Amino acid sequence: MGNAFSRIDKVLFFGVLIILLSATIPLVAFPELGAQWVMQAKNYVTDKFGVAYLAVGIGSFGFMLYIIFSDIGQIKLGEPDEKPEFPLLSWAAMLFCAGIGGAILYWSMIEWVYYMQAPPFNIEPFSEEAVTWATTYGIFHWGPLAWSIYLVPALPIAYFYYVRKHPVLRISEALLPVLGEKLAHGWLGKIVDILFVFGMLGGGATTFGLLAPLITEGMSQLFGIPNNLGTQICVLMLCTAVFAVSAYVGLKKGIKVLSDINMWLALGILLFVLIVGPTQFMLKTGLNSIGTLIQNLFHMATWTEPFGNMQGFPKSNFPENWTIFYWAWWLVFAPTVGLFIARISRGRTIKTMVAGSLFFGTLGCALFFSILGNYAIYLQLTDALDVVSILNDQSPQAAIFAVLHSLPLSWLVIAIFTVLVIIFTATTFDSISYILASVVETKMDESGEPMRWNRLFWAFAMSLLPMTLMFLGGLNTLQTASVVSGVPLLIIAVLLMVSMVRAAKFDLRYQPHYEDPEINIEEFPVDDPWTEDGSWEDTNNEDAPSITRKDLGDEPTP
Repeated sequence: MGNAFSRIDKVLFFGVLIILLSATIPLVAFPELGAQWVMQAKNYVTDKFGVAYLAVGIGSFGFMLYIIFSDIGQIKLGEPDEKPEFPLLSWAAMLFCAGIGGAILYWSMIEWVYYMQAPPFNIEPFSEEAVTWATTYGIFHWGPLAWSIYLVPALPIAYFYYVRKHPVLRISEALLPVLGEKLAHGWLGKIVDILFVFGMLGGGATTFGLLAPLITEGMSQLFGIPNNLGTQICVLMLCTAVFAVSAYVGLKKGIKVLSDINMWLALGILLFVLIVGPTQFMLKTGLNSIGTLIQNLFHMATWTEPFGNMQGFPKSNFPENWTIFYWAWWLVFAPTVGLFIARISRGRTIKTMVAGSLFFGTLGCALFFSILGNYAIYLQLTDALDVVSILNDQSPQAAIFAVLHSLPLSWLVIAIFTVLVIIFTATTFDSISYILASVVETKMDESGEPMRWNRLFWAFAMSLLPMTLMFLGGLNTLQTASVVSGVPLLIIAVLLMVSMVRAAKFDLRYQPHYEDPEINIEEFPVDDPWTEDGSWEDTNNEDAPSITRKDLGDEPTP
């Protein structure tokens, strides 16, 4: 263990644990007061920094479009002749499961209820227009802008890891071109990495906090088990066992297999609901929602309700409660998902990684909202089931399972749905523990994977936090706290985009990694001290000795 621990970054490893304890102990000691403080901080952040979050959302989307159509997109993540590490379907399944997790099963079925009751743009609740926006906003919040935010850290991390061959998966490493080596590898880099890792832990814990009641409700429906704290603890231990084994066996045998199973189960349940449900209604509504989204994408992404409370104008706080909160939440999850997307994208071009993530991620989310969400809306509009009343009077979980009970073979559907939530939870936790282990190591082993004991440690650390908070009912508080802690990520996101462009343009000047030989690298007028024969030319000192890249052992950074 001594030699193994020598590969661990002690400052990062223990720094994360200290911050985690510092954040959770006050919530344990003063749960009500802590929740009040965190909620006040959340309201302040969404109110004062709301415009910045919206700007990062739309800016990230524009940046990804630029990357796809620029010469940077042609760069191969790996060697020029390297094949993709994972088949296309497995790659798509892994990035979708890691990026969305079981939360899509929860929100796709009931998110429309909140929008229909309190719609955007001061529309009359439960009107036809409110229903139209209710079917559209879910796809928007889980669509291309969300996946663009995920890709902001994925791009430079993948670039530095696979193209520049830096042996660590860290945010600080991706900021080298803008911070410089001294700051990136010094105290500032440590702070950046610790903040990102804390966001991962908080995000993972609250994901389970959302899904644990869903799993226990499924168990209760199937086997009559009481839905209480003890059951939730047992469910947590079951999920921990699943993803601990998966984390132990590694990326190709663990996460890949779980993600493949997940993808086919998810497609199966979606196809079943589409066939036995109101097929025409779901298809028409889904297509209409996509059309509404395309027509209003930029309006939805930039709506700030600026005139609310002025001269008696109504103010709904819809942007703060939903869009701004979602963008803040995706930003907190961005390091986790971004690092994971970077890790599984070896052998693909940057353009393929970006376009594939935007396409598969958005398509997967749109399918869930268009089928499961629209089926629930159909039940509401035809008075077959009052989903809105069940959600308001009982709970979101009760509303979800009431919808599932309305399907043929409901027992089998609920069984598959519950298994799907468990595997989704396991793959999400698995991905996060894998990345946590990767981040705290100073270098990977020959297989490119973190040490097994390190993966298992973070797998169990991930489960202890939600287990503790379950006793306190503080999961919502931690979720809000992690969003508040993500404020510095607004600046870091911008720096990551600048870093990616600077590094790629610099390298394109003398070491092409793209596939198209016709690209004119003279379009990038970067001052380059290397001569065409690979030697260093010191124009300020004619007597200076000539050196080559091989003498330095590494490529220079801008």
